[in-house]
Amino acid sequence: MKNKRIGVALTGSFCTLDTSFEIIQMLIDEGSDVTAIISDSVNTTDTIFGKAENIKNKLTQLTGKPIIKSITDAEPIGPKQLLDILVVIPATGNTIAKIALGITDTPVAMAVKAHLRNGRPVVLGLASNDALGNGAKNIGQLLVMRNIYFVPFGQDHPHGKPRSMVFKKEYVTDTIAEALKGRQLQPILA
Repeated sequence: MKNKRIGVALTGSFCTLDTSFEIIQMLIDEGSDVTAIISDSVNTTDTIFGKAENIKNKLTQLTGKPIIKSITDAEPIGPKQLLDILVVIPATGNTIAKIALGITDTPVAMAVKAHLRNGRPVVLGLASNDALGNGAKNIGQLLVMRNIYFVPFGQDHPHGKPRSMVFKKEYVTDTIAEALKGRQLQPILA
């Protein structure tokens, strides 16, 4: 990951954001230049997992640069080829659906679209309570889409939330390394 320009996009699976911070720190420690991108919900929503301002302050402190938090700021990612790879972690069911359907009404969805236009890799770290329900069709659509790679994922609470799936953080860096080579890390289901 040394000297790689990595965009890390965070969406509204708020219970997963601490893991995202760990991953960002790990990428920085490995020598990556990390740019944070946040969805509208992360930008504005206070939850039991943290206040929006605290989340943004932490991201700015970690990366040492401004956060991309608007559609207009995300759009140049493609034309200016600002990133080598874009990692959406966590990628909620809502964001997965938007990517699958080509909807670009959030900074993260626009960042993905802009990055993909240049044939560059996008890694998705799924975090959805409905992945094995209505969200399954969107995941399936993205599994066969060119330049989209998934961090291996599995059920996080099969008896309490039988449709819920979440990425396995221990596979994030290996997934990024493989995606940079144009390959999906296997197995996808972990």
